[in-house]
Amino acid sequence: MWFFENEAFKNGYRSIAGIDEAGRGPLAGPVVSAAVILHPGFPDCGINDSKKLSPARRKQLFSLIVDNAIAVSTGMASSSEIDEINILRASLKSMKRAAAGLAVPPDYLLIDGKFTIDSNISQKAVVKGDSKSISIAAASIVAKVTRDTLMACLHDRYPAYNFKQHKGYPTKAHRAAIVKYGACPEHRKTFKGVRGV
Repeated sequence: MWFFENEAFKNGYRSIAGIDEAGRGPLAGPVVSAAVILHPGFPDCGINDSKKLSPARRKQLFSLIVDNAIAVSTGMASSSEIDEINILRASLKSMKRAAAGLAVPPDYLLIDGKFTIDSNISQKAVVKGDSKSISIAAASIVAKVTRDTLMACLHDRYPAYNFKQHKGYPTKAHRAAIVKYGACPEHRKTFKGVRGV
């Protein structure tokens, strides 16, 4: 899990941030990205792709990462931004915001996926990076827990949709609620399943 970080260290970089996002697939809510800088030798403690971890384990690791990382930041793009510029561009924008928010400026970025972000900082895109890079995996956990918490708050505002249960993803129950109640302001109006409702 340290291969890409160690490679960057060997090339002279010292402040390496892993970046990942959560929430590209849902029908509602923002896309949330996180940027995390870990000190060399940070204990992995089972840090892995957030999708492979239970909610309880994600919360435990979230606390470990936030309390012990050199720097942690999140950035997001709202559902209205997603509708305006599309989900890929919104995801990359949220990643850029996460990187810009780091209290310790990074000199190298490891980004999950096929695309880099609009930045002068040296960077590398890593496909399936959340299962190959500890920094990206840590970012995936922070992004996922942060977004799930936000969706629980949105549930309190729009309880008819049960966001706390499905986090905005296109479950059968969520689709049925959209048909019954229509779309709320947090729904992505350009997404299939919401569009035209």
